[in-house]
This record gives sequence, structure tokens and C-alpha cells, in this order.
Amino acid sequence: MSKYARILTEVPGPRSREFSRLREAAVPSSAATLHGIFVAEAEGALLRDVDGNQFIDFTSGIGVLNVGHRHPAVLNAVRRQLEQFTHTCFHVVAYESYLKLATEVNRRVPGDFPKKTFFANSGAEAIENAAKIARAYTGRAALVAFEHAFHGRTYMALSLTGKVAPYKAGLGPFVPEIYHVPYPYCYRWPGADTEDVCVEKAWNRFEEFFHLHVSPEEVAAIFFEPVLGEGGFVPMPAEFAKRLRHFCDEHGILLVADEIQSGWGRTGRWFATEHLGIVPDVTVSAKSLGGGFPLSAVTGRAEVMDAPQVGGIGGTYGGNAVSVAAALAAIEVLDSEGLVQRAEGLGEQIRGRFREMAERYPFVGDVRGLGAMNALELVTNRETKKPAPELVKSTLKVALQKGLLLLKAGTYGNVIRTLPALNIRKEVLDEGLDLLESAFEEVLQKVS
Repeated sequence: MSKYARILTEVPGPRSREFSRLREAAVPSSAATLHGIFVAEAEGALLRDVDGNQFIDFTSGIGVLNVGHRHPAVLNAVRRQLEQFTHTCFHVVAYESYLKLATEVNRRVPGDFPKKTFFANSGAEAIENAAKIARAYTGRAALVAFEHAFHGRTYMALSLTGKVAPYKAGLGPFVPEIYHVPYPYCYRWPGADTEDVCVEKAWNRFEEFFHLHVSPEEVAAIFFEPVLGEGGFVPMPAEFAKRLRHFCDEHGILLVADEIQSGWGRTGRWFATEHLGIVPDVTVSAKSLGGGFPLSAVTGRAEVMDAPQVGGIGGTYGGNAVSVAAALAAIEVLDSEGLVQRAEGLGEQIRGRFREMAERYPFVGDVRGLGAMNALELVTNRETKKPAPELVKSTLKVALQKGLLLLKAGTYGNVIRTLPALNIRKEVLDEGLDLLESAFEEVLQKVS
């Protein structure tokens, strides 16, 4: 019997179903909600809904809660800030905490060179500003991103995104001078039996692209995710990343790392690019930076960040004092509790269980991840690697009934991703993994 996941009603329960009817009347259907439950309270890695059901949370608000729900240090910092002021707009009346956080972020982001940081509200907004900064610094127009990438839903960020459904379908035209190159997705790269072969084939395609579509001398920046996020938690091979860094240096192109989902300790390093042995010119981060509050950052070489004219970047709420206070506390928690290092051990435990599942369940095609950012790719056939999105939907639904919150991902919707809080207790993590395996058992019985 589950100790931490406690299901008292059918899921969704009666109150959640009542709220769902209100949601249908008041909120656009296009603003999707994956699970049909409504939260009442949450703490650590546990979430309780309005019907009293308790769930183990492997979603962390899509990677926002590396320090868990309602960490006491974050709450205390926010309370103190609320007693002082809530908002002035940094561009009107500045405040010291913004400077403290910028200094702290500059210190954490990879790069042994002078850095500056600008704060915005969301990952997409940070991507927008990174694009403006790159164009201002280089005087070039073209931007390059990767297939399978997700960079956000605003128009510049959406134009950089490399997946049509559900994000881009029917919403064009998109921003011009945006190009996409193949990502070294080695599990799905045709004829690539090893990572080395995958890198060679992907790099050949990359170089060919610049002969066919756009001159490198016209490109302001290349945006990349060191680990694909919505694209399915696919880590970029280090050798490919090193070649990418050299290519940018050779052609005067800025390299922009999107660490929105992978940053702030998630992968067992402060930033995932540290695994790759490269240093970007600009790093974009968000999600867990704010400890549960809306905040994003664009951090880069000082001369790059200074390139736009005064007023060229900004925003009314960017770097809001309450969010800044939460971020300073969250970073301190990551440090004081050793959560960045703990992410490495969590990942080893999770991937170990995933590999055991792969041996038992024929629909598990691939196990992958870095640190505590891990995924299972489900397929109908391991030889053809045909995606199995319906199996993912079924697994998430069954897991929800058992008290486990999961997320899907992947270009084909056939990936289950896990983003538990980095301070999740071992017994809670074990139970969550047990519930996932139990869900697989039910799904296997249905498809057998």
C-alpha cells in the first residue's frame, strides 16, 4: 500500500470535476491542462488536490521547483520582501536585491570573462531579448536553432521552436530569417549505431546546411538546448557541442544556450553546458531560478549584453522584487543543501530503475538523461522505433489514478519525462518509481 500517494476518491474527484466545468466556461480550451485535478496545497515533492487526494509530484511545475514546493527559506524570503515593497519597476526605481541576484547569477553561469545579467519574467521573454541582443551586437539578422527544439510560445521564441504540433500549427507566418538545423538525436538518427557515428552524420548535415540555406557570415546567433526539453530530454553529445563552439568562433556567431529547463542544478551541474566542456556567449535561464516565482535571466559577455541601445531591453515586471527575493533564497538552498550534487545521485537511481523497466517492458525503447533530468521513450516496436504516444497517454492516466504526476514530452509525444524536486526524500522517490512501474504493468496487460 502506498505511504505517500493517497487516493481517497476517483481521480479526478467530484470537486475537481466541478472546477473543470467552471474552467471550460471561463478559460480557453487552447490553454491546455494535462491532468484534470485542481491543487489545494503542496509541500516538498507532494501535492494534494481539492478532493483530498495526495500525489507524488514528478513534474515540479515543469521543472520550476528544483527546491520543492514551498521551501521554508523561499517562503521566508518572500515574506520579508512583502513587508518592504512589492513592485517599483527596476527601470523606474532600482533596488539592491536585483544587483545582488545579477552578481550571483553572473558568478554561477559558466564563463571566465566579465558577464552581465538582465532579468525578465519568463523563458520565452528571455529568449526574445537574447535574440535582440545578438542582432544588436553582431549587426546580423539571421538566427539558427535546432529541429526538435522548444524555446517558447511568443513569436520570436515560437519561430525558433523546431516542432509544429501543438505549438506552431495554424499560427504562422513566423518571424523571418530563422533557420533550423538537425539536432544530433542519436536514438533516432538513421544508420547511427554509436554516438560517434551519430555525431559525424549530424555534423555533416550541419555543415551542408550552411552551403544550402544561409551564409555563416549572415548569422547573428545559434540557439541550442544542451538537453532538449520539450523535444524529449535528449542530451547533446559533447563532441558535437565542441564542434559547434568552434564553428561559432570561426564565423563570429554568438552561441546562445537555452538552459531554461536544464539550468540551476537540474542535471547535476549548475548548468548543463558544464557537462559538454564548452562555454556559451549567452546563457538563458528561467524556471527553477525563481524558486516557484516568475523570473528569467539573460546572462552573457558584458560587451555583448551592452550592445543594444539604452531602452532596447526592459520590461515592467522583469526582475520583480518578490521574485528576486525568492531566487536569492532558492540559490542559497541549492548551495546549503548540496542539491546540485544530489541531482547526480538522483539521476543514477532513476536511470537504474528505468533500465530495469526497459528489460521488463518491450515498449521502452530508450532510457536517457543527465542528472535528475531523465526520460523513457516508448515505442511500439524496438526495431523500427515507431513512436507510441498512446502508450504514454495511457501510462500517465494510470499513474495519475495511482497517485503519481508525470509529464510527457518528445516531438512525437512518446516520451515520459521526470523532474522530481532535487530534495525529494529517497522513500518518496522510490514509491514514485514503484507507482510508475505498476502503471507500466497495467498498460502492458492492456496491450498484450
